[in-house]
Amino acid sequence: MKANGQTTLRDTVTLTGNGVHSGKPVRLTIHPADVNHGIVFLRTGLANGRERLIEARHIAVSATELCTVIGESDSGAVATIEHLMSALAGLGIDNALIEVDGPEIPILDGSAALFVEAFDRVGLASQSAARRYVKVLRPVRVQQGKAFAELRPRDKGFRLDVEIDFDTPLIGRQRKIVDLSATVYRREIANARTFGFMRDVERLWKAGFALGASLENTVALGEDRILNEEGLRHPDEFVRHKLLDAIGDLALSGLPLIGAYHSYCGGHRLNFMVLDALFSDRANYAIVEGEARREQGHAEIAGGIAVPAFAPDIH
Repeated sequence: MKANGQTTLRDTVTLTGNGVHSGKPVRLTIHPADVNHGIVFLRTGLANGRERLIEARHIAVSATELCTVIGESDSGAVATIEHLMSALAGLGIDNALIEVDGPEIPILDGSAALFVEAFDRVGLASQSAARRYVKVLRPVRVQQGKAFAELRPRDKGFRLDVEIDFDTPLIGRQRKIVDLSATVYRREIANARTFGFMRDVERLWKAGFALGASLENTVALGEDRILNEEGLRHPDEFVRHKLLDAIGDLALSGLPLIGAYHSYCGGHRLNFMVLDALFSDRANYAIVEGEARREQGHAEIAGGIAVPAFAPDIH
């Protein structure tokens, strides 16, 4: 599919599962949408039959502890949106209405692979309107202790440079740099799973987190070994998942980014903060437009991804 026109799904996609933090079952239905619709969540299943629309924008973020949440809990929120948002952004899907009947997006296998497979089954549809982008014009940087995230100008495309540094030989220091495209996303990022440490189980449960985590949806780290029998999907699966999360969080810019992102020991909070810094000054960015396309494109179909088989500090 050409890169300069907007894209939606050819048909509706439905997925079901449990939230990794809430443990609650949820039904997720992703509908095609018209040009310039953007990504919008329709939160159903609220008290008294209420429903609520929430735009997938950084200004809607209400929490970033262990996951990204949009909307307010008292009026209707949706948590753990980052993997779904990552899959949409990774494949270049501009317009979709996401109907969700519970408080959290299903965790599925802990990665974005099953979202990608579902989108590939129905295919993507080219739309006639030109795609718009947020082009980074001036560097912005946010920092918390040793951790930082920054966005810098770049002539074209979106490059991500993500580095993590965990004080355990099971992870250690890992770094990965990618120029984002649908091909790269499918091959190198989509199937990297969330991960966490068994030592933090009790603390998280008491705080109401990780109630739906298991070895089927999380890479679990013990004191000296990976507890999942199948092991890792990639030697550097941990940093790949951080990349996956960053793509999803940064998709809350509302439009694809043209620029370069760099983070060290980052996470949901810093990803939100760097978007907030970018949009805090109109001189930091410009909205630019690509050329419209008229022809219909076809999604590239990815090969099947095997689903692997505790409640850790979810990352």
